[in-house]
Amino acid sequence: MDLKTWNKDIKQLRAIILKKDKIEESKNLCLSLHEMVHSSSMSGIDKKTFEDELFEGLDENTFRTATNEKGRTIAYGMWHSTRIEDITMNILVAGDKQILNTGNWKEKINSKITDTGNALTEEEIIEFSKNINMQELRNYRIAVGRKTREIIKSLTYDDMKRKFKKDKLQRILDEGAVLDVEDANWLIDFWGRKNVAGIILMPITRHHVLHINESLRAKKKSKRKSKKNKL
Repeated sequence: MDLKTWNKDIKQLRAIILKKDKIEESKNLCLSLHEMVHSSSMSGIDKKTFEDELFEGLDENTFRTATNEKGRTIAYGMWHSTRIEDITMNILVAGDKQILNTGNWKEKINSKITDTGNALTEEEIIEFSKNINMQELRNYRIAVGRKTREIIKSLTYDDMKRKFKKDKLQRILDEGAVLDVEDANWLIDFWGRKNVAGIILMPITRHHVLHINESLRAKKKSKRKSKKNKL
């Protein structure tokens, strides 16, 4: 699936996701979109995904140090988008534990933070990225993605319309998943205005594409710089 087809499918999902007679079609379409923003290892599909393309030929130094036009590294983009999927699907949608808190992921990834990273400055993003374990971050993404798929498969039509109670939104802050500071806590209000369908349409699918595209630009910028240095 190319990005043009993916965008066409997300438009179709937006059109049908709250239609009662389209619930199974919506879930299947969502799973198809979701598998493309993770590695093929996550879902077991036999085709190259957008994440596969990003990590193809990617060395660890580029992963940690290459930045896009916003000063974000690939390590940051992958951490940030995965944390948001983990938080929204497991705390808000499922009312369950975050995957991050189930298997020493913070230690294995060697992350100094547990939050989404929204409040980090460009300099702090570089510092955060220095010692991130690339393979363990990818493994965390796989674990988060697989749990999301289980949750999506279990959703009913009534679930799609469900809004989020204040205690669930507060739990995100209490667990330090989002920092209660100006550059980050707007996320609580943003998610609080959504229902389950809205969460699926934004962080679970489109948000990943935004950060994969940013990371691909960082990768290409690094390759161009490397070629210039060799000339």
